[in-house]
Amino acid sequence: MTEQIDHKVEIKEAQLPIHRLDAYRVAKEFLQAVVACEIRDSRLRDQAVRAAQSCCLNIAEAAGRWGKADRARVIHIARGGCCEAGAAVEIAAISGSCAAAPAERAGKLSARVYVILGGLIRR
Repeated sequence: MTEQIDHKVEIKEAQLPIHRLDAYRVAKEFLQAVVACEIRDSRLRDQAVRAAQSCCLNIAEAAGRWGKADRARVIHIARGGCCEAGAAVEIAAISGSCAAAPAERAGKLSARVYVILGGLIRR
């Protein structure tokens, strides 16, 4: 399976456990949306992007865990990264560091990731 990402980088996905998770797919969309916000405040942009990346990476880490409690702990961390990135984008929009439309899209995806991760925690 080949996937095209915003930055014109072609990625061929291996069939790892993460590639079957909607949470990972939506978290990647969220990361793309955060980057698309083009936050002008460099510190806030760095924090938003790193938190969104952390969300994706923690979902991937959780997919490789066997124990239910261990997996839930890592998903909680992913959810924290999701909240942090979503808040950074919201703050950027409020402070005029990014346009409203991309920030709104990122906000919607953030909420979607948060809900999906909540479901994974309860499983």
